[in-house]
Amino acid sequence: MRIPESVLEQLNSQADLVSMIRKHTTLKPAGREFKGCCPFHGEKTPSFFVNPQTNLYYCFGCGAKGNPFTFLKEFERMTFMEAAKTLSEQTGIELPKDDEFAKKIQYKRKSTKPTAPNSQLKSLSVNKTNTQPQPQTQSQPQSKPQEANTAPHSNNTPINSDLSNTYPVDTAFYDDDKTYDFGEYDVNAPAAFGDWQQNPADTTDESHGDLYSLLDNLKRYYQAMLNNHPAAKAYFLSRGLSEETITEFELGYAPSGWQHLEEAFPQDIDGLKMLGLVRQSQKGREFNLLRDRVIFPIKDRQGRTVGFAGRSLGDDLPKYINSPESPVFQKQHILYGLYEARQARAADFLMVEGYMDVIALHQAGIYGAVAPMGTAANERQIASLLKYNDTLTLCFDGDGAGQRAAWRTLEVAAPVLPDGKQLRFLTLPDNHDPDTYIKEHGRDAMRAQMTNAVSLSDYVFGVLTARFDLSQPEYKAAAMAHLKELTGKFPKGSTFKHWLNNEIYKKLSGRDRRFTSAADKANYKGQLNASVQLCLCILYAPSLLDDDPIHQILVQSGVVDVHAPFVERLEASELHLPALPTWQTLGDEMIAALVRTLDNLEKLKKMGVMSDFDTQANTAEAINGRAHTIMASLPNGALKSTLADEWQDFFVQMQTHSLENFSLLFKELLSQILQDSTKRQHEQSKNLLLSEIHKRRLQALIAWDNKHIKTQAAALLDR
Repeated sequence: MRIPESVLEQLNSQADLVSMIRKHTTLKPAGREFKGCCPFHGEKTPSFFVNPQTNLYYCFGCGAKGNPFTFLKEFERMTFMEAAKTLSEQTGIELPKDDEFAKKIQYKRKSTKPTAPNSQLKSLSVNKTNTQPQPQTQSQPQSKPQEANTAPHSNNTPINSDLSNTYPVDTAFYDDDKTYDFGEYDVNAPAAFGDWQQNPADTTDESHGDLYSLLDNLKRYYQAMLNNHPAAKAYFLSRGLSEETITEFELGYAPSGWQHLEEAFPQDIDGLKMLGLVRQSQKGREFNLLRDRVIFPIKDRQGRTVGFAGRSLGDDLPKYINSPESPVFQKQHILYGLYEARQARAADFLMVEGYMDVIALHQAGIYGAVAPMGTAANERQIASLLKYNDTLTLCFDGDGAGQRAAWRTLEVAAPVLPDGKQLRFLTLPDNHDPDTYIKEHGRDAMRAQMTNAVSLSDYVFGVLTARFDLSQPEYKAAAMAHLKELTGKFPKGSTFKHWLNNEIYKKLSGRDRRFTSAADKANYKGQLNASVQLCLCILYAPSLLDDDPIHQILVQSGVVDVHAPFVERLEASELHLPALPTWQTLGDEMIAALVRTLDNLEKLKKMGVMSDFDTQANTAEAINGRAHTIMASLPNGALKSTLADEWQDFFVQMQTHSLENFSLLFKELLSQILQDSTKRQHEQSKNLLLSEIHKRRLQALIAWDNKHIKTQAAALLDR
C-alpha cells in the first residue's frame, strides 16, 4: 500500500506525541515543551525534550530525535506500516483504501463540453487523473477569534423566488434514494450562475473521474456561486458570520436552476448521480437536489469533502437537505466540525444539534463543537469523541424534541461509556441554542454555561423527576424500572452503573440508609463482574441457595412455560426441548465450583465430619469464619485467590445491609447471569425453532427483572 506524503504529514502533525512518549517516561511541562528522562538511554538527569507544537522530540544526552513515526519505529520497534496504522487509529485519519475502493469511487466521464463561458468564475479542475483521494488543506484557526456578530437574524427572500416555492416537498423525501415526481418544470429556466467557463485543461476527454475530486470541485463551485450572489452571502452575514469564517468553513450557495450542475459539470453527470446530487423524477426528468440553498460542505476526518448540506433561504421545507449516502459518505461515520476542531487542537468537545451552532462556537474561539449529520449520534461517534477527551458535553435545545434527543443520545452512549469516561449535559436557558446564546450573551457567558454543565447522574434524576410523580410508590417503581433499563445498557462490569443506581436510589428515598445500593458496595473497586459478585454473596449467605433460587426465578418469570406453543413442532421435528439452566449449566465455572463445594461441605456435615459448619449462622464472626472455611475447600487455586482478594472489603461493606436488601442484590445478580447464559444459548443455537425458544426465555427473564426486582426495590425505598 502506498501512502501519499500528504497523509503521512497529517499523521505526524496530528498525532499526540506527548501521550505516546508518556507511556515510557515521565514528562513535565517546561515552558512550551515537555521535559523528562530519555527513554532511549535511561539517564537520571532529564535532558529529553518534546515539543507538542512541532511534534518533535530531541535528547541532548544521546542525540535521539524524531517525530511520531520515528519514535514508533525506533523505540517501539514497529515496521513502517505498523506505525502508520497505529497513528491512523490514534488520530482518526484513514489510510488509503485498496484498489477495490478506488474502483467504487470512479465514474465514467462524458466528452461533452461546457455549454457556456463565464469569465467571472474561477476555472475549476474537475478532471483529475489521480484517483487517489487527496486530503483537503484547511486554514488554521485565527489566533484572535472573532466575536460573534450580534446582528439579529433576518428572513431572506429566496433568490429566484419564482422557482423556489413552485414544488413543495415532503420533509421525509431526502432520507432515502427514491425518485419522486416533481411534475413538469421549466427545463429552460435561467441558470442562476450565469455563464460558465472551464479551464482548457479541464475539457480533455479523460475517461474516468473520482468522487473526491468531483466533490472538491463542487465545493469550490458553490463557493464561487456564493460570491456571485450577494443575497445568499447576506444570509450568512446576517447570522453573525465574518468573511473569514465563511472562508474557513468554505460555505457556498447552490443556484435555483433545476439543472445548474449538469450545465456546469457536463462531463461528470454520472459522478453527480452517484453522489445523489442529480436525481430523476418519475417522469424521467433530471433535477438537482440542492437548489436555492446556502451550502455547508461536509468533511471527513482528513478534511476531504464527502457531501453537502443545503439550508433553504426562505420558508421552504425541509429546512435542511443533506447529500444522500454514497461510496464516500456514510452519515454514521461523520461529525460536522470534527476536522476543524482537530485542526484547532481542541481540548474539550461539545456535541450540538446544528451546523450553525458549530460554526458560531468556532468563530467565538470555542473549539471542539461537533454535530451529527441530521440524525441522532451513534455509538461509533460517541466513542471516537471520548478517545480525544475523557469528558464529552452534550448540548441540546430545551424544547421537548431537544430533550428527547438528549435522552436518546444518552442511551446510545451508555454501551461505550466505560469507567473513567464522563458525559455532561448542557441545556441553555430561554430555549437558546449555542448560536443564539453567543449572539445575545457573548463568548464568556457560553464558556460559563459549558463549565456548569450538569453531571450525568444529576441529568438522569432531573429527567425522572420530570417524567414521574415520585411521591407515589407506583411511580417510584416505574422510575426505577426506567433507570434500570438505562443502566442495563452500560458495559458489563461498569462501576459507574452501580454508582449511578446508588445515587438515584438515595435521591428517590430521600435518605442514605436501607437501600444504599448493595450492588454499588459489591462493585466498589470497579473490577468485579457479576459472577464474582454473586460468588461473594453466596460466601456471605449460603442459605440463599436453600430454596433453589434459579428454579424460583424460572417459574416466576414464566420461562418454564414459554415453550408451550412449540411442543407439537418440536415433536414433529424430533427435537428435544432445551434444558433449563442449573448452577452447573450456567456456563460459569466459578459459580459452579463454589456451589459444588457447598454441596460437598453439606454432605460432610451430614456424615458428621464437619458438624460445626452452619449455613444459617448470621453473626459477623460466624459469617467471616464460614466464608474462610468455604474458600479453603475450593478445588481451584485461582478461584481461591480471586475470592480471597475481594472478601474482606466485601464483608465489611455488607455489614451495613439488611438481609432483605442483600437478598435483592443476590436476585438482581442471578437474574443478570441467567440472562447472559440464555442470550449465549440463543446466539449459539443453529436451529431456528430452538433459537426462538431461547429468545422467548430471554424476553421473559428481562420482563420479570424489570417488573419484579424494581417493584421490590421501590417497596424498600418507601419504608
